[in-house]
Amino acid sequence: MNELHPLTQAIIAGKRKEVPDLVAQCLAAGESASAIVEHRLVPGMAIIGEKFKLNEIFVPEMLIAARAMKEALKVLEPLLAAAGVKPEHIVVIGTVEGDLHDIGKNLVAMMWKGANLGVIDLGVNVPPARFVEAIREHQPELVGLSTLLTTTMPAMRDTVKAIRDAGLSVKIVVGGAPITREFAREIGADSYAPDAGSAVDMAVALLQGKA
Repeated sequence: MNELHPLTQAIIAGKRKEVPDLVAQCLAAGESASAIVEHRLVPGMAIIGEKFKLNEIFVPEMLIAARAMKEALKVLEPLLAAAGVKPEHIVVIGTVEGDLHDIGKNLVAMMWKGANLGVIDLGVNVPPARFVEAIREHQPELVGLSTLLTTTMPAMRDTVKAIRDAGLSVKIVVGGAPITREFAREIGADSYAPDAGSAVDMAVALLQGKA
């Protein structure tokens, strides 16, 4: 296995204080902002996602890595915007109405960003109509719905129905503690992700037409 770049290592280890300097070093060495994202950040978050799926790390380690990546994006996103570089795919994510939990949703959002997807985060307690409005506004190819509470599973069902009834052509991925593959199928979602690492794999597969 090739030695990982110091920036990639810092992302994996969650050394966010070191990240801005390492990003600056990459830029000074002539790497473009998009190359840094593709070759330094994306591989790091892919490794984090795989470790999480294998139970080699847990939510705290994922959060630490995600925060480190966020430090890199603070530097890189203005450069990407100035260069006119846009993510190939846009996705929308939010926690459904009645649920104020955001850790799982935030993890998925950061993992998606780490996979170089353009993420529109609607936050928590998002009504079905707001999802529909955001889809019409941003024209994403994929929407992620999250919930942690059994009591808000009906809100997830209502959200999927609202999106379908609006005739919007978008893939829907659902997830959260009480959600199962069977429930996802029952409410008409396209896919189910049991964790943040799987959410990346599933999103990429759906966006590439492989799921």
